[in-house]
Amino acid sequence: MPSTHPPDQSLYELAIATDPSLQLLQLSPTTFKSMVSLLFDFLIEQSLPATIWVKLPRGEVWQAEIARFCEQSSAPYSLYSLQTEPKPELPLAASSQPPLPVNPLYQTVPTADITLPVAWNPSRRAANTEAADELFDDFADLPSTTIDRSGVQTLPLSADSQLKREYFVLVVSAKFQGLISAYRSRLLQPEGGQPSESSERIHPLLGLCCLDPTILQPVLETGIHAAICSGQPDASSAELQPLLISWQSLMQTYEMSADPVLLGRLLAMQMQRQEDLWRSSMAQRRLAEAMPQLQQENTDLLNDLQGKDEFIKNIGLELRTPLSTMKTALSLLNSPSIKPPQRQRYMEMLSQECDRQGLLISGVLDLVQLESGADLVQMEPLRLSEIVPGVVSTYQPLAQEKGVMLAYVVPEDLPPVSCATAWLRQIVINLLHNSIKFTPKGGQVWVRAKQQGDLVQMEFRDSGIGIASADLPRIFNRFYRVRGIPEDANGVGLGLAIVRQLLLRSGGSIGVRSKPGEGSVFTVQIPIYQQ
Repeated sequence: MPSTHPPDQSLYELAIATDPSLQLLQLSPTTFKSMVSLLFDFLIEQSLPATIWVKLPRGEVWQAEIARFCEQSSAPYSLYSLQTEPKPELPLAASSQPPLPVNPLYQTVPTADITLPVAWNPSRRAANTEAADELFDDFADLPSTTIDRSGVQTLPLSADSQLKREYFVLVVSAKFQGLISAYRSRLLQPEGGQPSESSERIHPLLGLCCLDPTILQPVLETGIHAAICSGQPDASSAELQPLLISWQSLMQTYEMSADPVLLGRLLAMQMQRQEDLWRSSMAQRRLAEAMPQLQQENTDLLNDLQGKDEFIKNIGLELRTPLSTMKTALSLLNSPSIKPPQRQRYMEMLSQECDRQGLLISGVLDLVQLESGADLVQMEPLRLSEIVPGVVSTYQPLAQEKGVMLAYVVPEDLPPVSCATAWLRQIVINLLHNSIKFTPKGGQVWVRAKQQGDLVQMEFRDSGIGIASADLPRIFNRFYRVRGIPEDANGVGLGLAIVRQLLLRSGGSIGVRSKPGEGSVFTVQIPIYQQ
C-alpha cells in the first residue's frame, strides 16, 4: 500500500531553516569521526542515560564507534541506527549461539522468560538510577520486546530518503541535547573550469554542530520521524505509531533543556583532546625532524661495524706476514750447511720482523684504547713551545745519523691549544718520524707553527721522496702503505691513522700536499683552548 506520510527532509536543512545563523563548515571525515568519538566518550564519562539516533557509514571503523559505546556505557540507553540497507555486522565478540528471529521493523527478538523495553541492555541493570527509571517510563506504551546483544535498534530508510547523503549523531537526555551532522555534498569540480583526467574527485563534507534544544526538536520530529515513516511503506500505524509517540513523550518529559555544567565539561573534553592532538603532532614532528639524523647515525653505526670487521681482518693478515717470515728464517737457521753470512742475514731478518710485529701490536693497542676511552680523556691547555722542542731533540740523533737537517720554528707567544698531553706528543712523534724516515741523505725536515684565527697550525715539511697523487686520498687509512717504497723503509700503516683519529677527537684536522721527488707537507690544525 503506498505510503501516506509526507516526504522526509534533510536534517541540516531543517536546522538551518530553524536558525539561519548556524554556520556550515567544510570538514574531513577524520574530523567528523573525531567529533562522533568525542560525543560518545562524553556520554560514557558522564554516565548519562540517553536516547541516541545515529546514521554513520557502514565501514568497520565507523561501526566500531557504536560497538565501543555499547560495550563501555554504564548508563542505560536507547540507540537507534538508521540505515538505507540491511543492518551490517558490528565488530563485536562473536556469539556461539545461533541467531534469533528478528522483527523487520523493530529489529527485536522474543525471549521465553522475560521481556524488556526497546534498546534496554540486560548487562547494565545494576546501573539503573532514578533518572534511568524515568527515562524508560516513557516506553511504557511500547510493545514488550528485547534486542540483540549489541543494544542497537536498526531502523530502515527508503532508498530515496533525503538522509542517504547525511551522517549524524543526535542525543537527547535529561540535561543534555546535541547534534553532530555531516552532509556529503555532490561531486565538486576543481576551480578553473573542466576537470582534467588527473584531477582528484572531491566529495566534501559540510559539518554542523548544534546544542540548542529549540533547533533539535524539529530536527527529530520533522526530519527523523518523516524519514522513518517513509522507510516503512508497508508498516501499519499500529506498529509504527508507538515508537513515534514514545519519542514525542520523551521530548516533552525532558522539556529539551540544557545543563550549562555539562556543556562546560564537553568543551573541556574537546580542549583536552586538542591539547593531546597538539602534543602528539609535535612528537611526530620532532620524530620526523630527527629521522634524517637517526638514519645517518644508523648508517654510521653500520659503517663502524663494517670498519671493525675489516680492521680485524687486516690485523690477522698483518700479523700473519711477519710470523711467516720468521718461521721461514728459523727453518733456514736450522740447516746444517748454512754459512755464517747467511746466518747473520737471517738473524737480522728475525730482528726486523720482531720489531715490525711489535710496532703493529703497539699501534693496534693504541687504536683500540683511543676508540674505547677517548671520551674519558680530559682536554687541557697545552703550549706547543713546551712539547715540540723536546720531541725534536729526541729525534735529532736519528736525523744526524741519516744526514738530514732537522729544525723547528715555534713562537713562544702562541696561545695554548686544546688537547691531551699524550695525544699531542703522539701526533708530533708520528709525523716527525715519518718525515725523517722518508727523507734521503742531504734532505731537510722543518716543523713550523703559527696562529690561524681560532686554530693553531703546525706544518711538517720535508724534502723527501714524496707521495703519488693516487695514494694521497688513502694514506690515512689503517694498514695502508704507499706503493713503491722499499719494504725496510715502510711501516705497518697505522701511524697516520692514529694521528688522524687523535686530531678528530681533539676537534682538529690534518691535510697533506705532496709530489713525488719534491717532498711532502703535512698540515695540522688544533683548536685554541677556550676556558
